Amino acid sequence: MHGGCAFDPAPGHNRYSRTMLPQTKKLWQKQDTHTGDRKRLFAAVRAVLGDIAVLYPGSYVDVAASFAFTEVTYVDMDRRASQFFADADGVDEIIRSEGGSASAVARFIHADYTADLGVGDEEFDLLVSLYAGFVSEACTRYLRVGGTLLVAPSHGDAALASIDGRYDLSGVVTARSGEYGVRTEGLDTYLIPKKSVAITPALLHQQQRGIAYTKSPFAYLFTRTR
Repeated sequence: MHGGCAFDPAPGHNRYSRTMLPQTKKLWQKQDTHTGDRKRLFAAVRAVLGDIAVLYPGSYVDVAASFAFTEVTYVDMDRRASQFFADADGVDEIIRSEGGSASAVARFIHADYTADLGVGDEEFDLLVSLYAGFVSEACTRYLRVGGTLLVAPSHGDAALASIDGRYDLSGVVTARSGEYGVRTEGLDTYLIPKKSVAITPALLHQQQRGIAYTKSPFAYLFTRTR
């Protein structure tokens, strides 16, 4: 990351300096509408996995992953995301003001994540799939064997991972009153459909939504096994 602009440490979004580009501040304020929500999510995941290399396809401007992890590569095709990350000093200021490491590296790739991203296979330890479609289908190649997929259930990617022979369920992320935790026990009680259904990639692509399960955690953690 590029080095720093001074900022006012007062609480809330107004603490950011006047030298941050207005559009950067505006985009982040909109992204962080539920102040600190994603920060708490990524902190809970880091508490279990440690500080590891992260790939976040479909990130838009959700730079909160860098509050918890030192090395994050963001991917999005939206031009506003490209403009946001181009303000390197502004992004650096957001990360530092939220407690991110002074050595944090937030790399941005302006691309459709279904295309070749120009990064190495098995380069990352954590693959993030939050409301961006079938990230695991396109990007598992970049996740090392033994690495973790963090995936939300709403767009069908969690269900897709559940039938992908490369993945085993290794945890669930729970949410209660805005606080997150990771549960690694009793996992056999998750991913049970409410209705009998043959879950296939074709079905999930057709539906473009998740499967209704008997338990509904905020997200799932899958370990890549091969």
